[in-house]
Amino acid sequence: MPGRARANGEGSIFPYRNGFAAYVWVTKPDGRRTRKYVYGKTREAVHDKWIKLHQQAKQGPVATSVPTVGSFLTYWLAEIIQPNRAPLTYATYETFVRRYIAPGLGAKRLDRLQSRDVQTWINQVTRTCQCCSQGKTPPDRRTSGAAARSVAAARPSRPPGRSATSGPPCGPPSPTPRPKTSSPRTPPCRSPWPPSAGGGGKSWSSDEARKFLESARHDEDPLYAAYALVLVTGLRKGEALGLTWEDVDLDAGELTIARQLQRVRGQLLHRDTKTQASDATLPLPDICLTVLKLRSEQRDEARAAAGKAWHENGLVFTTRYGTPIEPRNFQRSWQTRCDKAGVKPITVHDARRTCATLLADLDVHPRVAMQVLRHARFSVTMEIYTQVSSKATREALKRLGDSLDR
Repeated sequence: MPGRARANGEGSIFPYRNGFAAYVWVTKPDGRRTRKYVYGKTREAVHDKWIKLHQQAKQGPVATSVPTVGSFLTYWLAEIIQPNRAPLTYATYETFVRRYIAPGLGAKRLDRLQSRDVQTWINQVTRTCQCCSQGKTPPDRRTSGAAARSVAAARPSRPPGRSATSGPPCGPPSPTPRPKTSSPRTPPCRSPWPPSAGGGGKSWSSDEARKFLESARHDEDPLYAAYALVLVTGLRKGEALGLTWEDVDLDAGELTIARQLQRVRGQLLHRDTKTQASDATLPLPDICLTVLKLRSEQRDEARAAAGKAWHENGLVFTTRYGTPIEPRNFQRSWQTRCDKAGVKPITVHDARRTCATLLADLDVHPRVAMQVLRHARFSVTMEIYTQVSSKATREALKRLGDSLDR
């Protein structure tokens, strides 16, 4: 009995090697029509695959080849991340893909990638010296003189068999990256894997924040106003440095966060904030209004002193010639101020965690603090406000703000 005629594009099942094969005409993602094959030991097994492939072909485009992890990540970076995410986010993702993921997993077919493959890769990365694997010179081998001798003295003795002329040993990567310091004892090789649980950032007490700000005010630090905004309003480093005078309304007592300054692969970008959730118009506590007025006076004095060398760009915080402040230089200035103030060193980003405590101790109304902290629920703000500092610390912070008016 003759079988029914196949419709156009239905394909066929036929003997192939030690089993059977079938094909279906499909439309590829690029719009072109082509055959896609399925294989199996028995006709029944191939028939089931053939039916599923027909269903896929009816639902939309079908990929005719499975990409490797590396080729998929190349597509993902170029078509998904770069057009839709911040330049620094793209640069960070691209670096991790290029340095760590592609060398270890890039050749693996995407459909054959299993959790054990990923776990093996994770274990390998955490055991591998990243300086050596990437052909880079460890930081301590780029130092010289007393600094190099200091590094060598701080390290364990050289393992047996290692040449005395091959340089200081790299050693295994640190499981938890440590904050950068000016000391030459910083380990040269670190794992790119995230810090272990419990290794979160640090913050200051209100008393430490007060000492930091008082030190900056006493020394007439040109970045004093930026420090105050970071601590009292929780601005990120890029948001503070990207702030323009158009974003500041001293009469209304408000600050609009809409832009940020970032250094991305050699380019200094003044661009929109990372996400819409980062944009906000914040009420300014009295101490912030005062320091911004002080900053306006400093800007006028610097512009007059620079004369024709002044570069006007509308930024609130600039160098003495009006040019943007490099984000790394701002971090260095912050660290230097920590040392001068005699407080434990924390990063600018860590300072955001101090913001809530300072607002409570400055007697800022909880509803205002809720806006500044960008909390979705008032109960979250009130939980913070129940944990206030001593009366002496609160009064000292108030005096700090009042002293600026004189």
